[in-house]
Amino acid sequence: MKKAVNWKVFLLLISLSLVSVICVFPYVISIQHEALSKLDISIWFLFFAQFIQSAILFSILIFLGLFFIKRTQFQMPLIDAIVEKKNYRKILKSILGISILAGVLTAVSIYALDTLFSSQGVSITTHENYAPVWQKLLAAFYGGITEEIITRLFLMSLFIWIGMKLRKQNNPSTITIIVSIFLAAIIFGLGHLPITASLIEITPLIVLRAVVLNGIGGVIFGWLFWKKGLESAMIAHFTADIFLLTLLPLLVK
Repeated sequence: MKKAVNWKVFLLLISLSLVSVICVFPYVISIQHEALSKLDISIWFLFFAQFIQSAILFSILIFLGLFFIKRTQFQMPLIDAIVEKKNYRKILKSILGISILAGVLTAVSIYALDTLFSSQGVSITTHENYAPVWQKLLAAFYGGITEEIITRLFLMSLFIWIGMKLRKQNNPSTITIIVSIFLAAIIFGLGHLPITASLIEITPLIVLRAVVLNGIGGVIFGWLFWKKGLESAMIAHFTADIFLLTLLPLLVK
């Protein structure tokens, strides 16, 4: 297993993911303040416990993700170039435009479609500010880094790898990749339900909203992971969160 993963890439990703955990913590405290206030636990103890838990969990997921991505022949061109001290600026320039554009389109699509759910009586919406802007800006790092590591690097790569094994493929087929994109997108959507449950009661319509709205991002980010690499999906996700959580609510007002 010595060559199972690139350990320099592993250390870079685990470092980024743990920084994102620190960034998202103020946002989590704000939106879950009521639930946390009922617990007889120090905020600092909670943060320390969450940090240690995240370090263990992300170490496992990143290791497995790197293991799977190597076997599915998906790419991390920018990260590899940084680690190998190659011309990463050229790679960044080639993916930056399409990644930002995809992120903006994702945010606008989700924001617009959320209006439909609001018209059906859903009380939670992306149009409202549930936390200060600075906390949302920091939380975007968690979405762009850690959620992409979990959902694309690990989960989508796992599904592709399983599909290749089941279909006895040396290289993943288009149908295998597309099915994996949608499966990861659905799970990505469902993964947002716990934090939603801290704000409102979970109903079938709320579940549908989580899957549809987050699924839009999941599909677009999955496509970018496929065509441009993990970093493109990260940039797009970060951009989408910035627009969705901060800029659009301010601009529409």
